Amino acid sequence: MAVDSNTCFVLDTNIVLYLLGGRLAGPLPAGTYAVSVITEMELLSYPSLTAKSENQIRSLLTHLQIVELNVEVKKAAIRLRQQHGLKLPDAIVAATTSTLEAILLTNDVRLLKLNHLLTRSLRLKTL
Repeated sequence: MAVDSNTCFVLDTNIVLYLLGGRLAGPLPAGTYAVSVITEMELLSYPSLTAKSENQIRSLLTHLQIVELNVEVKKAAIRLRQQHGLKLPDAIVAATTSTLEAILLTNDVRLLKLNHLLTRSLRLKTL
């Protein structure tokens, strides 16, 4: 699938963690980036989060659009959860992606299998 610099991507939590950990095999595709408020909350709520890691996360988040829960996202998340049995955080991330008409970057196999959602997995460095 061809993308251009106007393409919007939503980053799933796992992709942000891989990015911050230097585990992505290549750069992120050109485009604009957003995350769900759920991703923001997941990233900042790890019990063992160090001050350094928190600063890295907060710094990255300043460069991303953070999409709050609004009526449209809530309705879409409810439908996705009902239809596919997704966990609530995954349903909200998927709903955020669909309401933005974006491409979800994720390595979550369950989300990659959603037919109606544009998704892309990213290669990781081999360890």
